Amino acid sequence: MKRVLVVDDDAGIREVARLSLEVVGGWTVSLAEGGADAIEEAKLQPPDVILLDVMMPGIDGVETLQRLSHDPNTTHIPVIFLTAMAQTGERRRLEATSAVGLIAKPFDPLTLGKSIETILSGTLP
Repeated sequence: MKRVLVVDDDAGIREVARLSLEVVGGWTVSLAEGGADAIEEAKLQPPDVILLDVMMPGIDGVETLQRLSHDPNTTHIPVIFLTAMAQTGERRRLEATSAVGLIAKPFDPLTLGKSIETILSGTLP
């Protein structure tokens, strides 16, 4: 079964993503509410992919991605950003990172798993 780590400081977003991915997508889901928690969880139970919020207090998504990318234990895990800031300038900034894709909030719970699979397969959503 596919494993995803959903990282978002909003408990409601985490819960909608969890339900969507488990029920509709058939994924196994782990949750983290911030960057530090995500890094620890990814080391303890490496997921197949991380769905990472960009704007979080403390360690934001971009810094979390940088830390994951520089750690030999987590550098291989693909990261997809989850963001409400999907305007062109922000998209360009995020696309310049090592993230493999971006999903805009609000996302469609019925197609979230498919969106992740499409990004991971290297095709356009």
